[in-house]
Amino acid sequence: MILNLNTTQVAHSQCNLNFVYSSISLAIILALSPQVSAQQSESNNQADIERMEIHGQHHAHQDLLGSAERLLSKQGVDFSQAGGVSALPVLNGMMGDRIKVLIDGSDITSSCANHMNPPLSYVAANQIATAQVIAGVSPVSAGGDNIAGVIHINSLEPVFNDSKQLIWDSGIVSAGYRSNSDTRLASVNSTMASEALSFSYQGAYEDANSYTDGHGNKVLDTLYQAQNHALLSAWKDDSQQIAVKLTHQHIPFQGFANQYMDMTNNDSYGALVRYQLSLDNEGLFTAQANWQRVEHEMGFFTPEKTGMMPMETTGNDLSYQLHWLLPITNQSTLLLGQGYYLYQLDDSWPAIEGSSMMGPNDYININNGKRKRAAVFAQWQETLNTQWWISAGVRYEYVTTRADEVQPYNTMSLMGMTNVNALAADTFNQSDRQRHHHIIDATLLAKYQLSDTEIIELGLARKSRSPNLYERYSWGQSTMATTMIGWYGDGNGYVGNLDLQEETAHTFSAAYQLTQDDLSASATAWYSKITDYIDANVLSSFTSTGNDLSKRNILQFTNVNARLFGARMDAAYQLTENTYGQWSTSASISMTRGERDDTNEPLYQIKPLQTELALQHQLGDWQNNVSWQWVTAKDRVDNNRLENTTDSYSLINVTSTIEWQNTTLAVSVKNLLDHYYQLPLGGVSIANYKADNSQGFQQMAATGRTVELSVNYAF
Repeated sequence: MILNLNTTQVAHSQCNLNFVYSSISLAIILALSPQVSAQQSESNNQADIERMEIHGQHHAHQDLLGSAERLLSKQGVDFSQAGGVSALPVLNGMMGDRIKVLIDGSDITSSCANHMNPPLSYVAANQIATAQVIAGVSPVSAGGDNIAGVIHINSLEPVFNDSKQLIWDSGIVSAGYRSNSDTRLASVNSTMASEALSFSYQGAYEDANSYTDGHGNKVLDTLYQAQNHALLSAWKDDSQQIAVKLTHQHIPFQGFANQYMDMTNNDSYGALVRYQLSLDNEGLFTAQANWQRVEHEMGFFTPEKTGMMPMETTGNDLSYQLHWLLPITNQSTLLLGQGYYLYQLDDSWPAIEGSSMMGPNDYININNGKRKRAAVFAQWQETLNTQWWISAGVRYEYVTTRADEVQPYNTMSLMGMTNVNALAADTFNQSDRQRHHHIIDATLLAKYQLSDTEIIELGLARKSRSPNLYERYSWGQSTMATTMIGWYGDGNGYVGNLDLQEETAHTFSAAYQLTQDDLSASATAWYSKITDYIDANVLSSFTSTGNDLSKRNILQFTNVNARLFGARMDAAYQLTENTYGQWSTSASISMTRGERDDTNEPLYQIKPLQTELALQHQLGDWQNNVSWQWVTAKDRVDNNRLENTTDSYSLINVTSTIEWQNTTLAVSVKNLLDHYYQLPLGGVSIANYKADNSQGFQQMAATGRTVELSVNYAF
């Protein structure tokens, strides 16, 4: 899949391509024009190969408003339901840390037992200059420590002009409203620049109430508020450039309907410095350093889901990367890289005064947890002739993790029952808690030009990922302690496993592309065989009511072997152009399947088959789009996690935008027919269960009819 969304120039672009290529197309593009610390650098060995690139629909409507996941979901990325700005992306049937999400080339780790602050939550849509998604076979230069793919968000693109003096360059102000959840949105982008200096500010604000479903019922605990800020500065001369980015995010509250807890505060601060030097041999050297700190609190803030239990988490990411792009011949280049990544985590649950179960001590869940990665890679590419292009890369990472001793709330037995958390803490503290892994990634990409309009692409990759700190060091055994762990939204409890091995995926992908004057089409198929896939086995069950509908499981992370495979087809056709405008249509169909080797049971949160058909119309600066989406019933579910089935559903969405001078107005209606449906990847509604447990854990319901309005003004 290729995504290259340039929203910073959104008010001026007239590009209207809406064709989605295969996942390895972008991998090949990245190798053809390597991402050297997020800077695209072209080399002269591309001359004989067509460089395929798509700049998406650059018409400003919702593209400058809302969260990053809203922007990516419109381009085919699936998401696992979470808070309003914290959904977890899904690629090739895998989510969470199996996907490497890079913000300006830097790693940001989710510092929460429920992954409430994933990397994409730290960037708003108006901050995104380009967004690139590589599902499955990704070149080693795109990043390691992943098996599902890479999402690369680039917001650090300094703007320069021809002026000797620093002058005003450009600005965009946006505002929007969504009727269903009474959501108000605003963003601003502003830039001052000269030929050597660039300064810009990007800010975004979003405030939403809980939405209603297709039956008109409120979906409890889906309200949130968030703001993001970024300051960028840069200097350059004829051969070098240095750029600095400072970021701050504040989320005072965010409801998580499918978790037992909510976010009651999230403050993050980040700094990034990047230096680039053009080498005498037409190569490029890039050095980058990144720091990010987050202070995260969980608890309860709304009567839509009540409780009393504070949780506090602090996380720090620190990393640097060095890249050298070196031409070998006119037809080949070598990209070398080295990097170091340090992540530190403290996770504690303060004692509740007067509580016999949650006191008198603070519960120390993870104490001074550390995850270190040292990486080196080499990536070679060559244009063999006018038809063949090939790239190969190898990446080695040494990963170590450790954590200090922990403590339970107390060591006393209550009502004659064994204090399982006290015993678990003793066992954990007496264990050797340091682990290390040697990880080797390798990729091979090939592209063959069948004709002027046809291309075949092949990709083969070996990718690995080490367990995260929560998968390894979550030690609690009680129902309360285990249900605080897990980012799956399933209502179950999870226990860590010190002896987890790294996941290793062997992935093969093949794609065919056809590009003609009026027709574009592509077909992609992929298969992944995963050794030591981190899944979960049932340890015990619990229920709060005695009703089987209320049953949940306590599971422990464990390694199994698994396989995932899927296919996607896309097509776009230009129907006609007349006095009434340009008319075109597009269609897509995608399918994913995943299962464990030992039991042949389905893996968790695999999306069912999905199709979409759209009709587009453009008359001058006026654009219209009507789409119909159909998703089949989800009947292959993970029984260990007590995953719910969901019915099939179809949606109709309508969008209309018009540009007038420097202003863009947009109106859209999502779920036009107000259809009620449940989210196949949504997990269960714990908020609804706490309000009424008679129906057990029901699947999260989706948003009903929503009218969205937005206006952008560029100046």
